[in-house]
Amino acid sequence: MSELALEELSALAAIYCEPDACEVLAVSETHGITFRIQISVKELLDTDVLLKLLFHLPVNYPSTLPDISVNSDQLTRAQCMDVKDKLLEQAKKHLSEPMVHDLILWIQQHLKYVIKQSATVCSEKPTLSKGTSTEDGIWMLLLHLDHMRAKAKYVKTVEKWTSDLKLTGRLMFMGRIILILLQGDRSSIKEYLILQKTSKVDVDSSGKKCKEKMISVLCETKVQPQHKRFQTFEVKEYSTLDELQKEFETAGLTTLFSEFVPPLLK
Repeated sequence: MSELALEELSALAAIYCEPDACEVLAVSETHGITFRIQISVKELLDTDVLLKLLFHLPVNYPSTLPDISVNSDQLTRAQCMDVKDKLLEQAKKHLSEPMVHDLILWIQQHLKYVIKQSATVCSEKPTLSKGTSTEDGIWMLLLHLDHMRAKAKYVKTVEKWTSDLKLTGRLMFMGRIILILLQGDRSSIKEYLILQKTSKVDVDSSGKKCKEKMISVLCETKVQPQHKRFQTFEVKEYSTLDELQKEFETAGLTTLFSEFVPPLLK
């Protein structure tokens, strides 16, 4: 992890020092730094938009671009994706130098124009991540969750994320086993993982909202020709292991089931 990244994080924490304005989510020698910046920005009609900007700085940042995720209750998913794309465009201009503060200042000044442009070209952009899809193909992600305390709320949140990111697949319950199987563009898969790991989706033993800390990525791979594409995202309950196995077999994922599911029963 570069000293530049650590110094930049320290400076950002000093600048965005209000409660919840800067939250460090992970610091790792091997995976880099992940943190969230929350800012209020004026939109087209001078209304306040609360932007939640998630940055992941890889270990070789700033020689490598950061990963960025954008969320806001006041913007549509498409608008958030457009903001992300514009931020990444700007990031390329700052390659090899600390850039996060510059990116935040840029979006504070230009958000209204990005939203206006997004509305103008919306009908011309049926697939926001078309280029990424063409390059990377369709990817698949298999997750294992240890538990869900607030099940109804958790399921609703997962359904919303998959709908927003145009991901298909299954949320599967079989006894104590909880699996999430997703298919979609690699960029959407990555964004889902960030949301899953950094959002308060469940509650702890005292009923307080908490992030998902007991999640395992069992498999992340490109969808192969023998794999069936899911057309929708569905929540399904299975009474037996055989029923669950048939779901995998029908999708051409027998090997995936055999490798990852039986060990969960031990």
